Amino acid sequence: MLPETSTPGADLAAQFPSTPRGAQLARRHAVRWLETLGHPPESDVSCAVALVVGELAANAVQHGRVPGREFGLRLTVDRTAALLRVEVDDASAKRLPAALPFPCPEGESGRGLLLVDVLAVRWGSTPRRPLGKTVWAELTLENPAEP
Repeated sequence: MLPETSTPGADLAAQFPSTPRGAQLARRHAVRWLETLGHPPESDVSCAVALVVGELAANAVQHGRVPGREFGLRLTVDRTAALLRVEVDDASAKRLPAALPFPCPEGESGRGLLLVDVLAVRWGSTPRRPLGKTVWAELTLENPAEP
């Protein structure tokens, strides 16, 4: 089992293998965690977070993978500011592009960070010590549906 905090209302923190399957598991974990907070999988918040986690995790696997290292996922809620923060850690020191590239209209990739940019209030990356980086995004957290 992956280490995580699973108490309702607690932050989520987990490690995943740096594989496409690990990125998929991270997205599913995030959706299940949001459900414990009252945001069902079909809610706007859950769908937006699933897209952002999926993209950042996929980027960690594709561009930030270091053999033998996992990537980390953290989700935290700031109820005062009504924000949900998504953080994905990887072991690569490569930084994100300073400006978002304009994807080729016929291309099969290159749109993921544009989605993050649209869905997030703000996003960016910070270096980690001793190695790697954290890519983060903050999304607006609507009130959960009443039970």
